[in-house]
Amino acid sequence: MRQTDSLRSLVRETRLTPTGFIYPLFICPGEGVRKEISSMPGVFNLSVDQAVKEAREAKELGVGGIILFGLPEKKDEVATGAWADDGIVQRATRAIKREVRELVVIGDVCLCEYMSHGHCGIVQKKNAPGGNGAAQKRGSGNGGRGVATQVAAEVEYEILNDPTLEILARTAVSQAKAGMDIIAPSDMMDGRVGAIRKALDSAGFLNTPILSYAAKFASGFYGPFREAADSAPQFGDRRSYQMDGANLREAMREIALDIKEGADMIMVKPAMPYLDVISEARRRFDLPIAAYQVSGEYSMLHAAIRNGWLDRDRVILESLTSIRRAGAQLILTYFAKDAARLLG
Repeated sequence: MRQTDSLRSLVRETRLTPTGFIYPLFICPGEGVRKEISSMPGVFNLSVDQAVKEAREAKELGVGGIILFGLPEKKDEVATGAWADDGIVQRATRAIKREVRELVVIGDVCLCEYMSHGHCGIVQKKNAPGGNGAAQKRGSGNGGRGVATQVAAEVEYEILNDPTLEILARTAVSQAKAGMDIIAPSDMMDGRVGAIRKALDSAGFLNTPILSYAAKFASGFYGPFREAADSAPQFGDRRSYQMDGANLREAMREIALDIKEGADMIMVKPAMPYLDVISEARRRFDLPIAAYQVSGEYSMLHAAIRNGWLDRDRVILESLTSIRRAGAQLILTYFAKDAARLLG
């Protein structure tokens, strides 16, 4: 049953199709901009006109959809660029829907690209240097002299969950008005699916589905994305609101909560380091499951390919097949166009 390609194809259990791929695009200001991301060869920051061309090519290759991430002209502490009617993603959505009909366009709903501090929500200081927020370190020196060393405490911050929900819901409605087919919240705030569903329904978008990043892990594989989207946190990290990578059962609880709040589809992110999470989600939940082959997965494969250590075509398809075999119906991947070409 393995002697020829025809026989292997005949009995193959897991199959890839381009319609199951979602292609991420990074939209930036300007015109005629196609700037390659240094850590992600073959991936670009695109102005709206170039994004339309990229979307058209993806559609011609049979790719099922695209997901848009925005790089705004300016950032602030309330993520204005995320929910403004003339925001970068909103403008790109209108242009793509006008020029490339029938291509599914997904809106990533998160605030990190639009916040001046790079976090996914409203930030509040928990303490300040000096006063009660500073630590005193005391010891005794020569001759019994007391030496006091002032150790400035780092300012601690917390993400305000409920105020962030208001901005996320406003962003989702703005994207839906611009023509987004699917809303995909990726922020990992508690209750955001319910808040977005309520806001969409109230605005008349009862049939706009939600693809929730339900199991999004705090991962070291996001590094290249943060260059692409200019979204690295200016302080701290995101482990207080993204999931601990050691917790499978918690991931199942998060998924169940998002489904209860109204998620129509759920996502696991990253993909390859979390194939067991995808598999368990597939076993437990009877709704579409997506997985994100994230920037670090893409970049490490590309690095090995460029060095001649791996066979490009084989590892692209093998990596995607592993994600599909684990149970993901939809795969967000920067290899979407390459894989579509390989699949013919």
